Amino acid sequence: MDGDEDTHGHWSPFGRPLFNDPKARALSRVGVVDIGSNSVRMVVFDGAARSPAYFFNEKVLCGLGAGMNETGHLNPDGRDRALKAMRRFGKLADGMGLEDLTVVATAAMRDAQDGPEFRRQLESETGLKVWVIDGAEEARLSAQGVLLGWPGSYGLVCDIGGSSMELAEISGGAVGRRITSALGPLKFKDIDGGRKAREKYIRAEIDRLVAHMGTQRDRLFLVGGSWRSIAKIDMERRGYPLHVLHEYRMDANSVRETLAFLEGQDPDALRKRCGISSTRMALVPYAAEVLAQVVETFEPQDIAISSYGIREGLLYEQMPQVLRDRDPLVESCRFAEAKDARNPGFGRDLYDFVLPLFPDSGPARRRLIKAACLLHDVSWRAHPDYRAEICFDNATRANLGGLKHWERVWLGMALMHRYRNKREGTRFEDLFAMLDAAHQQEAEVLGKAMRFGAMLWTLQDDDGRARLDWRPERGTLTLHLSSGSLALYNEVAESRFKSLADALKAESWQVSGDV
Repeated sequence: MDGDEDTHGHWSPFGRPLFNDPKARALSRVGVVDIGSNSVRMVVFDGAARSPAYFFNEKVLCGLGAGMNETGHLNPDGRDRALKAMRRFGKLADGMGLEDLTVVATAAMRDAQDGPEFRRQLESETGLKVWVIDGAEEARLSAQGVLLGWPGSYGLVCDIGGSSMELAEISGGAVGRRITSALGPLKFKDIDGGRKAREKYIRAEIDRLVAHMGTQRDRLFLVGGSWRSIAKIDMERRGYPLHVLHEYRMDANSVRETLAFLEGQDPDALRKRCGISSTRMALVPYAAEVLAQVVETFEPQDIAISSYGIREGLLYEQMPQVLRDRDPLVESCRFAEAKDARNPGFGRDLYDFVLPLFPDSGPARRRLIKAACLLHDVSWRAHPDYRAEICFDNATRANLGGLKHWERVWLGMALMHRYRNKREGTRFEDLFAMLDAAHQQEAEVLGKAMRFGAMLWTLQDDDGRARLDWRPERGTLTLHLSSGSLALYNEVAESRFKSLADALKAESWQVSGDV
């Protein structure tokens, strides 16, 4: 993942930007449609190919699979709604100039007796090619969606839809064994015999899954709207301050506590507090019964929510390997710098300038430092009174892959200090507790170093490069400037340099004109 050596011989992600590569540019705007058992959604990806933005994202809750367990046919009302949605999506694709719109249909259409007939109708009336994929392919694409956000990750991907649930193992950036099951809530919620009959049905299906997949003990990645709704309820129960679903973590105990919490709540009041639709909330209790058995059976080390699934997997499918291997966070930040910064390319020089302040940082920390340096100036158009808060809000809530929740807060705090000395008195103070005191200080140091370094951008050339020398064992901080550049070090620069020294708890600081 971006382990290039730069000209100074240390680890760096600053290789050639791949979003300018012709193969990546071909992915600059990709449209996909997922015809599921519960919803039909169109997504158009744009921006940096490795970490794309959602240029367009629209979902219609059609309920194609509702009642299919009894009738064997697609829900008639769902067919009408899905057809109207697909007509609209086809027109939108034409209007956006999409050369190709990839349409895949999953469990409802592959299992329904009238699925082939409805497929022909869709293709005839919209002109779009519809690919009805089997369960193993659905599992593979969903797992690839997880790999889009977690390159090189390993564990078990569990994707629940309306009429099916898929499992796939991932390791070293590749998808291994995979299997599908009839564990979608629409398949079993109306089983005669109530909860006991459902539990028996779920246990039998999961026993079959275990026989194929083995006993997984790694991370469990949860994909699908029902899982995300349960995560929202877990956040509500815990009073969790950062309402970002991607990379939200739970463990077996928290799942059990949340499922118990769910049973004791008024469903309508809870769904309103959590922002869950009534259609989705109707399926959540049944999905919860499945999750309880999945967690009990597979005993994962931890549980991660993935907002990426089959649609992102379709994008990943089109990526060359050289692009898949890139760090999604760094690629996204580099794209943002190229698009929005006043001085694109300065992020690399700023990184070189601040790096001496973090002598013990490993690759994981350096990638965050680099992300901050790339983003340090992308919000310059915002009103000065709000830049700090906008930077924090963007870092913590933006669609960035490859970031744990605490890393979002760390990055946001660093960017906040790029524009503001103090973090007290903002509306984000409830999030700061996600970092311990040492990490808060580290983020403050980086922010103040970027704030100071941004004043010296005209010096970042071969003849006048500014350099910091931090000796933590002595507590001394020295700024080295060329003698001809000392005039740039005025009282404002001195104030910012002193603020940086205070954040480092330096015992002494000085400026040297010896570069």
